[in-house]
Amino acid sequence: MSVQEDHGERLDRELMELLNELRVFLPGVQVLLAFLLIAPFNQRFEQLAPLLREVYFGAVLCATAATLLLMAPGVHHRLRWRQGDKEQLLRTANRLALLGAIFLAAAITLSVWVVTRVLFTPTAALVTAAGTAVAFAGLWFALPRLR
Repeated sequence: MSVQEDHGERLDRELMELLNELRVFLPGVQVLLAFLLIAPFNQRFEQLAPLLREVYFGAVLCATAATLLLMAPGVHHRLRWRQGDKEQLLRTANRLALLGAIFLAAAITLSVWVVTRVLFTPTAALVTAAGTAVAFAGLWFALPRLR
C-alpha cells in the first residue's frame, strides 16, 4: 500500500534526493580539482608544450566551474532555508547540477587528453579524449533520455 505525498512533501523529497546526488559528484570533482591545482608544481610540468599547458588550464577552469556549480545548490539551500520557495530552489539547483555535470565531464575529458598526449601520440590522445566525451554524453545524458 503506497502513501500519497502532498506537494510540499514531494518537494522536500526531491530536494533531498538532489542534494544526496550532489554528494556523489562532489568528492570526485574536488579530488580532480585538487590534483589539477598541484600539478604545475611538479618538476616535469615546465616541460609541457604550450598547447598541453593551455588544454590543461582549460581543464582547471572546467573543474573549477564544476565545483562552483555542484556546490551552489547546497549553499542556496542554506541561504534560502525556511523561506518557502522550495520549488524555485529545486528548479535552480537542478539546472546548476546539470551544468556542473557538463563542466565535470569536460574537465575529465580535457585531463584525459593531456595525460594521453604526454604518454602517447596525438592520435591516441584524440581518440581517447573523443571516446571519453562520447562515453560521458552517452551514459550521463543520452541514456537517461532514451526511456
